[in-house]
Amino acid sequence: MNATVESPEIGREITAAGYRTNLHDQGEGGFPLMMIHGSGPGVTAWANWRLVIPELAKHRRVVAPDMLGFGYSERPEDQIYNRERWVKHAVGVLDELGLEQVDLVGNSFGGGLALALAIEYPQRVRRLVLMGSAGVRFPITQGLDEVWGYEPSLDAMRRLMDVFAFNKGLLTEELAEMRYQASIRPGFQESFAAMFPAPRQRWVDSLASNEDDIRALTHETLIIHGREDEVIPLEASLKLAELIDRAQLHVFGRCGHWTQIEHADRFARLVNDFLNEADQAAEGAE
Repeated sequence: MNATVESPEIGREITAAGYRTNLHDQGEGGFPLMMIHGSGPGVTAWANWRLVIPELAKHRRVVAPDMLGFGYSERPEDQIYNRERWVKHAVGVLDELGLEQVDLVGNSFGGGLALALAIEYPQRVRRLVLMGSAGVRFPITQGLDEVWGYEPSLDAMRRLMDVFAFNKGLLTEELAEMRYQASIRPGFQESFAAMFPAPRQRWVDSLASNEDDIRALTHETLIIHGREDEVIPLEASLKLAELIDRAQLHVFGRCGHWTQIEHADRFARLVNDFLNEADQAAEGAE
């Protein structure tokens, strides 16, 4: 899909798993890091990660694709979206870039994909970061039902912004207008509406991995959550921390679903420190 207006949300185009894929690729040194965005209306990898990519890219190569059907990546004509197809697309990104192994960060919906990828392709993931993550079963929240049920209007976007963030100072009229305009770009809402039709509990369940498979994970895992998250309940991350043997859990107080935006500097430092541990262990083994 070609954009007619130059935008910071547009990176470079690759073909991954047979689909045209918009990809941000920053930083050159260090162990590669792949970041998978969430599933809000009009979302792109850049909208999700823009505040932390520059800092993380100082230390490592960061790749952040628009996932299949989102942003400026291709929308399949059959409009069939599921966890397996998205995971295949993510692995296709790694294959196209020649990345045998990466550290993997997943946000919300993207956390469910990252978890599934680590389970199915454990050798492709060094360390795992799950932020406000899906991936286990929980009763769908009103907030998530509103996100997935979004019908484009400026008022609806204002309400969603209120659901996403604890810090209401972030919720400017300019931000609401920007995200609303993003949600009505050609093709965006059509594909979004095809992904999570009602009843929506089934999509929470379809993003969930088998608990025995989660228990079998051997990856060092950092789990991050906002205490006041109205989209994915904190209980989901508590469950992940219980199931994953090598997990650590960091909860941000006074924070909603936008950990990487509301606490961008802290988020970047936390992730860098966690990944640096693996870098140092690798150096010591040489």
